[in-house]
Amino acid sequence: MGLIPFFPGGANVTGNIAITLVLALCTMIAVNLFGNKAYWKDVFWPDVPLLLKAPIPLMPVIEFFGVFSKPFALTIRLFANVTAGHAIVIALTCLIFITVKLGAVFHTGMTVFLVILSVLMNLLEILVAFLQAYVFTMLSAVFIGLSRQEHRHVHSHEHQHEKVKI
Repeated sequence: MGLIPFFPGGANVTGNIAITLVLALCTMIAVNLFGNKAYWKDVFWPDVPLLLKAPIPLMPVIEFFGVFSKPFALTIRLFANVTAGHAIVIALTCLIFITVKLGAVFHTGMTVFLVILSVLMNLLEILVAFLQAYVFTMLSAVFIGLSRQEHRHVHSHEHQHEKVKI
């Protein structure tokens, strides 16, 4: 709706970093608030070799950093992709005014070409907006789902029975 230059569609919400930050913070709160015991165990004591955890807690520090870097990545991914499309359309519009000094024939040809290119870019921007909203939603769902996932512990005798059945 931010591509339509009149009210109510004149505001591009995902082109505003504050909106994408709030959406990502909502995902972060949901992940950390509803994360189960297995999630927090993986953050502070992941299943990696003891040398990566014991003398210097390398993996727990990396996992803890991931708690904050995932929402940051969500914020920047959505904001930057939407803003990049707007920047390209603005650059194409500016080229129309720059070509005025190059003569009437060249300016007219470039204006027609740049207007067509801007329309195509707007169509591409609509595709990118839907795609980035989908990616944001899917990644948020994955992050929340991974924080709620229960670890299945298969006992060795159950595993042996499965081998026999196969």
